[in-house]
Amino acid sequence: MKSGPEKIETARLLLRKPRASDAQAVFDRYAADREVTRYLSWPTHRSVADTLAFLSWSDSEWQRWPAGPFLVFARDGKLLGSTGLSYKTSSRAVTGYAFARDAWGHGYATESLQAMVELGRETGIEQLEAICHVDHRHSARVLEKCGFRQEEVRRNHFAFPNLGPQKKSEVFSYVLTF
Repeated sequence: MKSGPEKIETARLLLRKPRASDAQAVFDRYAADREVTRYLSWPTHRSVADTLAFLSWSDSEWQRWPAGPFLVFARDGKLLGSTGLSYKTSSRAVTGYAFARDAWGHGYATESLQAMVELGRETGIEQLEAICHVDHRHSARVLEKCGFRQEEVRRNHFAFPNLGPQKKSEVFSYVLTF
């Protein structure tokens, strides 16, 4: 596996490895927003301590694997959200994204996900995976625009922590093979 860069530039975005000094901005911009985190796999952050725990986990991912989480910034320096790769094995990784509400609808998720697809290729993975809640059609569309193929609908597959106490939800399972 080849190590990836800690900073990636796209046409409109700057993606970089998170730092502890980013905690307050991450918390304020998207991690504490219930609407942003509604369909995410991690709970809405209730305090900056939750965000610091995420940043600590992020550091451990970067130490263990060729890449990890990235924060996504506009070229003017405004934090928009996050994306990244989470490696399951040296040949398989999972990706996803979260963006502040005022960043929705501008193509930032698609642009940052395309950067993760390219990073996956560069680091030598063979398969990139993603899931999304069946009601989150916008996310499904982003995955499809970036070349992911829907494998199946998985029933009772995942408990989304921000949708309340309930049984596991149905998800679309996506894959991109290199």
